[in-house]
Amino acid sequence: MRTFYHSTRSSATTVTSKQAILQGLAPDGGLFVTDAVDQMELDYKSLLSKNYQDQACVVLSTLLGDYTDEEIGRCVKKAYSNQFDNPDITPVTKIGDDWLLELFHGPTCAFKDIALQMLPQLMSVARGESEDSVMIVTATSGDTGKAALEGFADVPGCGVTVFYPAGKVSDIQHLQMVCQKGSNVAVCGVRGTFDDTQTGVKEIFSDPELNARLAQRHIKLSSANSINIGRLVPQVTYYFFVYSKLVEREAIKAGDKVDFCVPTGNFGDVLAGYLAKKLDLPIRHLIVASNANNVLTNFITTGRYDRRRPFIKTISPSMDILVSSNLERLLYYESDGDADYVASLMQQLNDEGYYEVTKSVKERIQKTFLAGYADDAVTKKTIKETFENEGRLVDPHTAVAKTVLDSIESDGVQRVCLSTASPFKFSADVLSALGKDTAGKDGFECMDELAKLAGLAAPKQLSELRSAPQLHKDVEDLDQMPAFVENSCTRIFR
Repeated sequence: MRTFYHSTRSSATTVTSKQAILQGLAPDGGLFVTDAVDQMELDYKSLLSKNYQDQACVVLSTLLGDYTDEEIGRCVKKAYSNQFDNPDITPVTKIGDDWLLELFHGPTCAFKDIALQMLPQLMSVARGESEDSVMIVTATSGDTGKAALEGFADVPGCGVTVFYPAGKVSDIQHLQMVCQKGSNVAVCGVRGTFDDTQTGVKEIFSDPELNARLAQRHIKLSSANSINIGRLVPQVTYYFFVYSKLVEREAIKAGDKVDFCVPTGNFGDVLAGYLAKKLDLPIRHLIVASNANNVLTNFITTGRYDRRRPFIKTISPSMDILVSSNLERLLYYESDGDADYVASLMQQLNDEGYYEVTKSVKERIQKTFLAGYADDAVTKKTIKETFENEGRLVDPHTAVAKTVLDSIESDGVQRVCLSTASPFKFSADVLSALGKDTAGKDGFECMDELAKLAGLAAPKQLSELRSAPQLHKDVEDLDQMPAFVENSCTRIFR
C-alpha cells in the first residue's frame, strides 16, 4: 500500500514516501507529513520478541508504504549489519531508578547514526534507475554533519554538502567533519549560528534559479536533516525497541505506559517518539529537555514560541538552536491537520520572530509533552554526580536530559532517558565537569585523561582523529552558501 505525504503548509499536492525522501523539503518550505499515521496498523506486542533489525523492518514498512518488504529488508541489512559496536544497536541499561537508551554505538558515536546509516539506503532505492544525481545539503549543529558525511560518502549517484557554524561545534565534532574522506563530500564552516546556517540551507532549497540551473544538469537537492522524513522515520524504531526490552526484563508488562526524556534542539528526536505514540506504543509523557537556549521549554509551558532572544553558546552544542524545525510537524498534527493555520504561524515566525498557538492546541500538546531545561552549571553538576553516584560517564546532552528527568517526581511509571552521544565526543567539558583542570590541554589530551579516569577506552573512531589530515578548510559567509553548493556539484558530478 502506498503512503502519501504532503506539506505541513498545504495538502493540495501529495507525493509518495519515496518522492518525499528524495525532495527532503516540500516546495513551499513546509515539511512532509502523512495523514494516514493515525490509521496505520502496528501492533507493538508483535514486536516484543524481535531484534532491532526486525523491528526496524516493521516500523519502516508501516510508515513508508510504497517501499516493498524486500526493499526495506535490503536497506535494514545494509544500515545495521556491522557499523555498530553493540548487537542491540541501541542497548538499554539501568541508571539509578530509570533507564538509559544508549544511542551512540554507531560509526560517529551519536544518535544521528541510527537514521543516517539508513537514509542513504532509502534514498538509493528511491532513486532507482533515475538519471538524476542527488546532492544532499544539510546544516549541522555538530552531530548530523559527520553522520551524514559518513552515511553518504561514496554512495553512487549522491553527493553530500555539510554546513556547520564555524567555531560553535566541539573540537572533536569539527575534526570529525573536516577529516572526512570521500570523493563526493564537501564541508564548509559558516560565519554565524546554527539557526543562520539552517535558514541558509532552507533558502537554498527554495532558490528557484539555483534549482533550475542544477536541474539542467540533472541534479536534485535533498536534505539529511530531520526535516527529511527519511531521517525522521528510522528514529521511531528505537522507541519500540526500548519498550520491548523493558517488557523482556520484566520492568513493565505489555500495555504499561512509559515516559521518555529526550534532549533536543531541532525537535526531531522527540518527534519520533510522538510518531511512535501515534502508532499506539504505550507512551504517557514525552519530556523535552533543553539547555539554556530554552525556547522549547517556554513554548510547551506557555504556547508562545519566541526566537527573539540572545543565542547562548553552551557545552551541549547540538542543542544550541532557537528555531526548532520539526515543531512544525507537531503543530500540524495537534491542529487536526490545519495546513493554513500552520502556514500562518510559520509566516509570522519568519516575519515577526514569534507566534502563539490557540489555547486548544496548547492544551493538546501539554497532554503529551512536559518540558524543562538545564544551564551549563547544572549540567556539569549532573555529569559529576552521575559519575560519582552511578559510575557512569554521560555527555553534556544526556546530562541535560537526566537533570530534567531528575527534577520530575517519579510516580511509579518506568522512565527512559535518551543518551544521544558518547561522552568522549565532549571530553574537555566532561573532564572539566568532573573537577579536572583542562587548561592548555587539547581535545585528545582530555580524551586520554578521561579514559584513564573512567577506566574505559575511548572509541577508536574518535581517538584516531588525532593523526587524521584535515581535508576541508572552507569557511564562508552566509551569502556564499549557494555558490558553495553549486561549486560542489560541479566538482562532484563532472
